[in-house]
Amino acid sequence: MKKHNFFAGPAVLPDRVTEETIKALQDFAGTGISIAQISHRSKQFQAVVDEAQDLFKELLNIPDGYSVLFLGGGASTQFAMIPYNIMKNKAMYLNTGVWATKAMKEAKRFGDIIEVRSTCEKFTSIPKDFEIDETADYLHITTNNTIYGTEIKYDIDSTIPLVADMSSDIFSRPIDVSKYVLIYGGAQKNLGPAGVTFVIVKDEILGKVERAIPTMLNYNTHIDKGSMFNTPPVLPIFMTLQTLKWLKELGGIEKMQQMNQEKANLLYNEIDRNPLFVGTAVKEDRSLMNISFLLQDKYKHLEAEFIEFATSKGVLGIKGHRSVGGFRASTYNALPKESVEFLVGLMQEFEKKHA
Repeated sequence: MKKHNFFAGPAVLPDRVTEETIKALQDFAGTGISIAQISHRSKQFQAVVDEAQDLFKELLNIPDGYSVLFLGGGASTQFAMIPYNIMKNKAMYLNTGVWATKAMKEAKRFGDIIEVRSTCEKFTSIPKDFEIDETADYLHITTNNTIYGTEIKYDIDSTIPLVADMSSDIFSRPIDVSKYVLIYGGAQKNLGPAGVTFVIVKDEILGKVERAIPTMLNYNTHIDKGSMFNTPPVLPIFMTLQTLKWLKELGGIEKMQQMNQEKANLLYNEIDRNPLFVGTAVKEDRSLMNISFLLQDKYKHLEAEFIEFATSKGVLGIKGHRSVGGFRASTYNALPKESVEFLVGLMQEFEKKHA
């Protein structure tokens, strides 16, 4: 039975990435040994890091003056690294959900926090028309909220340095990197497996705080050593490179955005049409990456039945986050349109049985 992977992360990968990884686990770059055993100081692996950095810059049109880093520790480590490196006194945080809240909690250790929060209790919309405090050192945003199914699908025009957690929507749509001083995220949604974190940082923003920064938490440490200060996550970086190659061959980010919009439209249209289901996020802020939806109140008792039904047909990972309930279909870059069409078909079949 074909499986349809809607997990929120670690998430679906292109078949080509899995195939190339299997080959490299057996014999990496003609060395006769596995990628899992290769020295990170070898010329063969250095070529992987160099190409991955180059493709990052090419696909995102990253201007000069920015560095691309591949680090460990997950996006959660970045919650502390960012204020450690660039907060002098205070910062603004756009609080759009769980991960933004966690980032803000870490930043409070370094200075004052100005919080901008949605008026919706359950984070079903993105705050808009808020006033930027010109005295803040930076504005931090989380562009896609995996739990609540909301997304900032445009580049905010900020009058202070802009920092973004793009863990779950990087490479899903074009972005103007020049509007940001730092973009970061875990790779396990749109880029590769868990274990590597990407950071795009504007070099001139660094080295301006007076506090002493631990060596491993200093961005300049990793810039100076080309992400090789300590042993990097070798296999996840290799898999990230394969994903970037796949994305380029597919037609780049503009093509990817078109495909993602088509997938999201398919599922949202069914949610809005089907009398059993209802979306959670306000329509203008609906995510293209994580589509959260519920059963209508009079059908809520069927939640476990629908998950069991979908699972029996090969649809995996659609159970909603425990804080929201219902269902969540993550439609990341590598998820084929056919999987969304299959899920829509199951929703229609379930409707015929119960509506």
